[in-house]
Amino acid sequence: MGTFIYDNTPAEFDDRVLAHIEAVVAAKLRRGEPFLLTWRNDALTGGGRDTVWMSANVPVLFNYRGKRPSDLDRRVVERLLRMANSPGGVVAPSPEEL
Repeated sequence: MGTFIYDNTPAEFDDRVLAHIEAVVAAKLRRGEPFLLTWRNDALTGGGRDTVWMSANVPVLFNYRGKRPSDLDRRVVERLLRMANSPGGVVAPSPEEL
């Protein structure tokens, strides 16, 4: 499990999921395109979901537990990028969706 921290808001993700999120965040913010990012919270922490407005003006940290970079599925990255361009933004996938 890795940690994503955005504006002091931490969220834990499977390293492979986090790598896909990082690829989308990097692509969108590199182009100066802010977007919504939503993730589901673990039931053990109360459940529900969080949504953040991803902007290049706010620091972001991707902290991986694993030492090796995860392989990216190009189709998943492309699907997430299409979502990022929609009004609802990106919904972080579960490990099973990769």
